[in-house]
Amino acid sequence: MKNDAISLRRKFSDLWLLLDERSRRLMAANEARSLGYGGISRVRRACGLSRKAIAKGMREIADGSTMPGRIRRSGAGRKNIVVRDPKLLASLERLIEPETRGDPESPLRWICKSTRTLAAQLTGQKHPVSHEKVAQLLRDQNYSLQSNRKTEEGADHPDRDAQFRHINAQVKRALARGMPVISVDTKKKELLGNYDNGGKQWLPAKKPVKVNGHDFPSPDVPRAYPYGIYDLARNTGFVNVGTDHDTGAFAVASIRGWWRSEGRSLYSQARVLLITADGGGSNGPRLRLWKLELQKFADETGLAISVCHFPPGTSKWNKVEHRLFSFISSNWRGEPLRDYETIVNLISCTTTAKGLQVTCRLDRRKYPTGRKVTDDEIKRVNLKRNTFHGDWNYTIHPSTLYSS
Repeated sequence: MKNDAISLRRKFSDLWLLLDERSRRLMAANEARSLGYGGISRVRRACGLSRKAIAKGMREIADGSTMPGRIRRSGAGRKNIVVRDPKLLASLERLIEPETRGDPESPLRWICKSTRTLAAQLTGQKHPVSHEKVAQLLRDQNYSLQSNRKTEEGADHPDRDAQFRHINAQVKRALARGMPVISVDTKKKELLGNYDNGGKQWLPAKKPVKVNGHDFPSPDVPRAYPYGIYDLARNTGFVNVGTDHDTGAFAVASIRGWWRSEGRSLYSQARVLLITADGGGSNGPRLRLWKLELQKFADETGLAISVCHFPPGTSKWNKVEHRLFSFISSNWRGEPLRDYETIVNLISCTTTAKGLQVTCRLDRRKYPTGRKVTDDEIKRVNLKRNTFHGDWNYTIHPSTLYSS
């Protein structure tokens, strides 16, 4: 039986590339007829045509409908669903976006909703589509199925999903009004030196880059702190590579550098800047220095600074992680980060097929730790909390108290 299957596959492979669509269908159908019962299944496995195509060929042989000179009728053939329904992809993206997750070290994204659920919702919106087609469209858009190999997030906050929806609504509203929206965070600190940097790169055979056999640096080994700003509307990144400490002052200085370098010329009419940030680190919602420095920035620029923080344990869903940092990590994999120049050059050269452009600069200024913000100082921050989770969502308005 196995030899028969191999012989059948060989029979098709010898001629398959020489035949057009109709000829393949008729050849498969004729072979299935000659095999008798079970012939369609055996031929399908041998040549790859669907049962429907083979059955159609058998009908054509039976009734003699050959259409000489043509493979199919003029205009025949099913049009691609995105051609027939141009709004389908946009509707699918709107359904997914509030639920989107992504590993910060992978450019792939993965979703919580099932394809059957998405198909049902799209059909309800007058975009009839099967769950199989939804899966194909998701793969085409660089989504993948959720894997249970992700790192654990810890306990979920009861308002986590509500905060995701709130952030999504705020971002959509701001983008629709032409306001600047940036996603910010500090990438993990990097050791400078001849240390192993995971990944592979193309090199001459048997000539790998030699690095230190251990990664146990002394305290005086230089470190780099890349603070990233991702512009959601323009798909551009700005990275400020610090050399001292990752503090609230450093975080706001990085945002200030983006605004002076790019933001104020691109958004000259803006009155509000929306920032999405994680729930910890140098831009955490409980960090007094972060808010104090944002007040200074608001006074300098006249901008109202609206901030939306991601709930605890969910910072990796911030756009800067999988739309900027993941590609930076991919670009420098396998390359030892021996000095600051190497880091700046590798970050600046990061691009994607969708047109990501990244600007990078080196910041050698000092940002000392241990800065204590007094109660009087924090009281003078002109902060207005949102009615929904004011600890995560707030706006700092300009005042004259810190004008410079």
